Amino acid sequence: MTTERRYDIDWLRVIAIGLLLIYHIAIIFQPWAMFIGFIRSEDALEGLWKPMTMLNVWRIPLLFFVSGMGLYFAMKKRNWKQLFIERSKRILLPFVFGILAITPLHFLVFQNYYNMPLSYFPHMGHLWFLGNIFVYVVVLSPVFYYLKTNEEGKFKKAISKVMTYALGPLSISVFFMIEIGFVKPQLFELYAQTWHGFFIGLLAFFFGFLFVYSGKAFWLTVSKWKWLYIGIASVLFVIRFTGYESISNMYITTIESNTWILGLFGIGYSYLNKPSALLSYLSAAVYPVYIIHMFVLYAGALFILPLNLHPILAYIGITLFTFIVCFLIYEFILKRITILRPLFGLKWKFKSVVQKKSNRIQNTTQNTVFQCDKPGNHDKII
Repeated sequence: MTTERRYDIDWLRVIAIGLLLIYHIAIIFQPWAMFIGFIRSEDALEGLWKPMTMLNVWRIPLLFFVSGMGLYFAMKKRNWKQLFIERSKRILLPFVFGILAITPLHFLVFQNYYNMPLSYFPHMGHLWFLGNIFVYVVVLSPVFYYLKTNEEGKFKKAISKVMTYALGPLSISVFFMIEIGFVKPQLFELYAQTWHGFFIGLLAFFFGFLFVYSGKAFWLTVSKWKWLYIGIASVLFVIRFTGYESISNMYITTIESNTWILGLFGIGYSYLNKPSALLSYLSAAVYPVYIIHMFVLYAGALFILPLNLHPILAYIGITLFTFIVCFLIYEFILKRITILRPLFGLKWKFKSVVQKKSNRIQNTTQNTVFQCDKPGNHDKII
């Protein structure tokens, strides 16, 4: 399996999580925010939702695609037992801990903001994504290991051949259309804790793995045709946004979603596949930031909305508060307190002292710090 470092995949993961935070903050300023459990601003910014309708058909599927790619890289150096143990530590542990200790916090902030009786109850909240990923790993790992042991077989050669054509990667949309016909979701972008979200995530996770498995043909194709994909996605978004119901439907939206994602993979491969100190830091930070961001976002709304600022200033203020406080918590608490690291998806960081004795030299001590939070280690969770 390939050992090439792919910094563009790390960048896309970082960008997707950043957009997720911006998207969630925008919900606060929509009149329907309270109906889905968000704190709601009395002053709406409904115009803010227009660009969000472009994001909401691909932002979550993109993360599932990237997570499937991450599993491919994780399998390079692990057998199935090692992979299961490692994924249990990196996904299941933060998922369970988050349900018990993290998601109830933003519900408590919500209750406090609306002067509701305070009550604690475990809830998946935004961490449903991690639960889905863990199930996908368990369900699909046998298939993936079979493919891994047959990398020189006819299937891989056939997939690689298909991926050389512009329509090759886009042909997966057929499976997403079947999902729409089978599940019949109320809204395409309604992913959280729904069967639609589960199955669309399963497909994206599987094809994310398959894209990397197919070899360089996929990346060369999306790089070559990236602007065609973006162009198709833009046209389909305009049709959807303008409300031509006879033309725009969820089956067509699957094509829009996948063309946005394929275009982003092409742009990333063309322009973002390079290391940087900033990427090194952000790549390690995005997982714990994802876990805590809802609580921090709600806290920002709790403090800033009562100031009665202009809604644009309030949106900017909550955005800055969320990003700054999340990274402060990561930098000075989650990153540095050893016992907390695995609870927030970070690998253990520890020091071991090895003493070597010799009759001719004095005892020496070697301090070795083991870290795995570096870009290029693509077996990330999100």
